[in-house]
Amino acid sequence: MRENGKMKGAYAVKRNWIYLLAVCLGAGILIGFWQYREHEGQRQTKKNSIRIGVLLYRGDDTFIGTLRTGLEDKAKEYEQKTGIKVKLDILDSKGSQNTQNSQVERLISLGCDALCINSVDRSSASIIIDKAMDAGTPVVFFNREPVEEDMNRWEKLYYVGADAKESAVLQGAVLVDAYRKDSRTLDANGNGLVSYVLLEGETSHQDSLIRTEWSIQTLKDGGVPLEKITGGIANWDRSQASALMEQWLKEYPGQIELVVSNNDDMALGAIDAMNRAGIGANSIKVVGIDGTPVGIKALEEGTLFATVESDKESYAQAIFDIAWNLSLGQDPKSVVPLVNGKYYWCPQKVLTQEEAKMLKNK
Repeated sequence: MRENGKMKGAYAVKRNWIYLLAVCLGAGILIGFWQYREHEGQRQTKKNSIRIGVLLYRGDDTFIGTLRTGLEDKAKEYEQKTGIKVKLDILDSKGSQNTQNSQVERLISLGCDALCINSVDRSSASIIIDKAMDAGTPVVFFNREPVEEDMNRWEKLYYVGADAKESAVLQGAVLVDAYRKDSRTLDANGNGLVSYVLLEGETSHQDSLIRTEWSIQTLKDGGVPLEKITGGIANWDRSQASALMEQWLKEYPGQIELVVSNNDDMALGAIDAMNRAGIGANSIKVVGIDGTPVGIKALEEGTLFATVESDKESYAQAIFDIAWNLSLGQDPKSVVPLVNGKYYWCPQKVLTQEEAKMLKNK
């Protein structure tokens, strides 16, 4: 009996040591795992370089060119501030969606941490999103907003742009104010109607459709009596707008009092045609949208009547801030005020000839 008791006691001691060894081994594994996780987290947040791909629908677009310069400036500022090197791969899609789709694949293969995309065709964003989701590469769309269904497909999709309705209402409002102060400012011949022509961007671009609708609606709501002479699609392009305006001046001599343009470049194209025809500055009022450097220069020179300026500084800053946060695996909402967690709308304001001259003299 004593022998059995001794054997049982020895067995119990051995069993307890086994349990203790197992507990120690398990604890060691857990500690090692959490140390590894901590090390990995530190390694990820301590990246010393990031790579961001940028795709432009057309590199020769004046407004898009301004944003490109802004992004390059923001990248340099970020490098100087943080010591993190930023590699920007900027590609021009030259107006081809097929080209842009191939460029997306190329940038993903190069290992870009995030993509900033100015789509050629917003209705084709789903193709880009498919490629990005498969690769796990977040996307910041800008200037051309994908449809809501596409934006809701993935939590790593964002959009930066200017609210098209706001742009249009501001454009219409500055004309309403001018008419109320002196109706002859717009109704030059005094016949009780403001006769206008309309220069529109691309037919497939939602901003073009919205700007056209709400600019004219704001004029009507403001009590400005309108007569539309004609209108045309100039695809945001200065030379195309110039050709249209030259044709209209010949077809409707002395009848055009106002040119409403969806952007500054087309507005400047209309002014080019007026200059060739020997029509003096402000004989026909011309308004644009964007507030590009060349547009503001035309305001200072007194040839462009007014424009709506997008805050290009905050526009470029928002795109870059979202992109670098995503590149580091961080939540961009911590630095960018996003609407519905996905959208950033840039501030806008009206610029008149007087305001542009005042800003120049500051």
